[in-house]
Amino acid sequence: MEKAHKVKVVEDLQNKLQKANATFIAEYKGIKAGDMSEMRRALRGASIDLKIVRNTLSRRALKGTPIEQLSEHLKGPTAIAISYKDAAAAAKALTQFAKEQPKLKLKIGTLGSKIISLNEIIGLAELPPREVLIGRMLGSMMSPVSGFVRVLGGVPTTLLYALNAIKDKKAAQA
Repeated sequence: MEKAHKVKVVEDLQNKLQKANATFIAEYKGIKAGDMSEMRRALRGASIDLKIVRNTLSRRALKGTPIEQLSEHLKGPTAIAISYKDAAAAAKALTQFAKEQPKLKLKIGTLGSKIISLNEIIGLAELPPREVLIGRMLGSMMSPVSGFVRVLGGVPTTLLYALNAIKDKKAAQA
């Protein structure tokens, strides 16, 4: 590989890593090229880039970034999955593919600039979709407000029942 080409690969990967919402490192030893293409297609649909770059070039790209600690995990045939949008969807897609392809071994990942372990990646993958989480949060935010409205609505209703009871009592006495 020419030096100019190597420099371009490093710059490209570094730009992608800086834009990334989450990154995941996996070992892909023994996976056939057709299966890797299928995985790339599936991940591309979820706004995830799967990069296979020489480890030395990847280390150079990681140098100077907040996730530079990932360099120590670049051993053997390594793939870097870069997610730009939903980190949970990326983790879900990668863990699903790892179940289908046991030769794909997730090693470590990042969420923003925080390094996450394999167990945390699996936990992230088990999260419900973003829309469901937003709905739950809005429901819990609205719960006290709707309860307060019901209480306030109950005061006039109770007063109305009391006034009707007094009216009925006076009507019965008359």
